Amino acid sequence: MKIAFDGKRFFNNNSGLGNYSRDLLRILAASFPENDYVLFNDNQSERGKDIVALPNVSFAETSKGSWSRQLKMGKDAQQINADIFHGLSGELPLKWTEKNIKKVVTIHDLIFLRFPQYYSFFDRKIHFWKFKKAAEQADVIIAISEQTKRDIIQFLKVPEQKIRVIYQGCHQAFKDNQSEEFLISIKEKYNLPKRFILNVGTIEERKNLLNTVKAINGTEIPLIVVGKKTKYFNKVQKFLKKNKLKSQVHFLENVSMEELAAIYKLADIFVYPSLFEGFGIPVIEALFSETPVITSNVSCLPEAGGPDSVYIDPTNFEDIKAKINFLWDNESERNRRARKGLEFVQKFEDQLIAKNLHTVYQELMIN
Repeated sequence: MKIAFDGKRFFNNNSGLGNYSRDLLRILAASFPENDYVLFNDNQSERGKDIVALPNVSFAETSKGSWSRQLKMGKDAQQINADIFHGLSGELPLKWTEKNIKKVVTIHDLIFLRFPQYYSFFDRKIHFWKFKKAAEQADVIIAISEQTKRDIIQFLKVPEQKIRVIYQGCHQAFKDNQSEEFLISIKEKYNLPKRFILNVGTIEERKNLLNTVKAINGTEIPLIVVGKKTKYFNKVQKFLKKNKLKSQVHFLENVSMEELAAIYKLADIFVYPSLFEGFGIPVIEALFSETPVITSNVSCLPEAGGPDSVYIDPTNFEDIKAKINFLWDNESERNRRARKGLEFVQKFEDQLIAKNLHTVYQELMIN
């Protein structure tokens, strides 16, 4: 099979959709080397060059012109006789020739419909139109969780039989056994405390960091936060300053994937009180790192966290505080949950994800 992909996120996004695109191509190329994988974009950046260097993965430049991604990428894929075109981020090209090609689109979440207050009117309208159009065009829609599948059915009015749930995995760095020397070097580089709890993700309102900060107020538990700052950070800073917590909470940015994996492994507990997620990759990263998880009892997070993570009401910081204190003071319970979490998270292993997606591709070629 020759499978073409929209490579925009693969080359241009550092996290989130970019990581999904790069991980998916990496595991497909490794698990099914008999296929040809072609990434279309208007330029090829340094990002993901290790994957594009594989013998069965190639880069193809989209035809020049305005709106080329929307109007020309699909035709370009047909021109090279691709059997399948896969849009990796909720979009498909708008224009195609009569030439036969199967279309697949991955939809990660419909948060802009569930939490419209976080998006402008214009962005909501554009997102809805693009997702709705892609869902109509696609032969198969990949939902990254059962929660996202339910949302696609509810908001986009798509028949259930058109949707396949294929979970995301995470970067190999979180599964690697890093040396004790490397872990010590990261602890020294970032001046990490002997014990700490960890939060990872963009510092925005939906991720709900403020309630984690409120939960450690009145304790001596250090918190490390790794993530890009938005305007919401100012609200968190204001609380830290008012309650004299600035020395207890440390913010890190521009951390490499290998360094982040080490920080997960060094943490006592991972705390992720998000109000809503399409999937929640940081939860998977923590479980692969053998770090016990405290996360929200909403959306897809119980899907990602499994039966042995600890669940909280994300709107109730007293609940978060109680669960943090419970695990912080109980090493045997932390170890038990870390061990059971590692067993559970194997369902998000690369080979299984690649096999499930490849099965979808094969079914399309038969039908």
